Amino acid sequence: MESQHYFNPYSGQTFVGFFIVLFHRLWLFLSGQLAYADMISDEIQMVVLIGVSASTALVGCFLVLRKMTMLANSLSHTILLGIVLVYMASCHGFFCQAGHGSLINIQAMLAAAVLMGIVTAFLTEFLTKTAKLQEDASIGIVFTSLFALGVILLTMVTRNAHIGTEVVMGNVDALQLDDCRLVWIIFLMNLVLVLLFFKEYKITTFDPGLARAIGISLAFFNYLLMVQVSITAVGAFRAVGVLMVLSFITGPVLTARLLTDSLKKMLIYSVLLGSLASIIGVALARHILSVHEIALSTGGIVVCTIAAMFLIVLTGKSAFASQKH
Repeated sequence: MESQHYFNPYSGQTFVGFFIVLFHRLWLFLSGQLAYADMISDEIQMVVLIGVSASTALVGCFLVLRKMTMLANSLSHTILLGIVLVYMASCHGFFCQAGHGSLINIQAMLAAAVLMGIVTAFLTEFLTKTAKLQEDASIGIVFTSLFALGVILLTMVTRNAHIGTEVVMGNVDALQLDDCRLVWIIFLMNLVLVLLFFKEYKITTFDPGLARAIGISLAFFNYLLMVQVSITAVGAFRAVGVLMVLSFITGPVLTARLLTDSLKKMLIYSVLLGSLASIIGVALARHILSVHEIALSTGGIVVCTIAAMFLIVLTGKSAFASQKH
């Protein structure tokens, strides 16, 4: 967690000290004494992880309520194939950004992710309806096949490159200001779509029969949701990789589900819980590095924090229910 500037005020700070520095720098930012460009590595990590957790929470609520988390898991892994194909094309001069050699064009990567998301959803539905397979079996076949192909190609093209670990496990320490911009653009896209189609998403989630009766297309909103998940996963891969993004999609949502039966409150709670876990995760990573001199994966710590939150809420709710009885 080294700073991109010469001095990082978070260096050597404990968990409490981290927040003292954070609130001080936040005040300086709000008072105009710090600019957006003055953000350092720890702050960039928080901004990106908060954006990722908020974005994944919005789509995750509908995925969990529709019992489509396995398809989300499939999507988060199969987009790896799209990312690798874009990388292979960029190495041969396609999709390259001018003046940046084989730097991957993010627009091409997003397009590939959307395409793989549609392909994954289409193949799953095709096998379920045409081959008469159970949905979980269809997901299993599509997921393992496309992910295996992605891993094989990834192994082939990254022998002398450095995207392999980053794509699979993420690399929070490599985040830059441009990553902040990307994840928040994706968050705003998800927020606008959820607000714009809230009624349609709600009806197709809770009462598909009524949706058909009043002319709302179930297929359209299923595919739209899959496209959102695919784009969201691409925005998250730099920070948490394709393997941990499912925890961000489901963890805060399942915790929020324990706290409320209201869909609107569930959406808000999911965003807040994911954001809180992101801030705590970065603070814990800095604390462990400062006190124990052990550099742990910040994304992994955030996932563990999300899991801890779920267990705390589950235990608290169970204890409260037992006292009532």
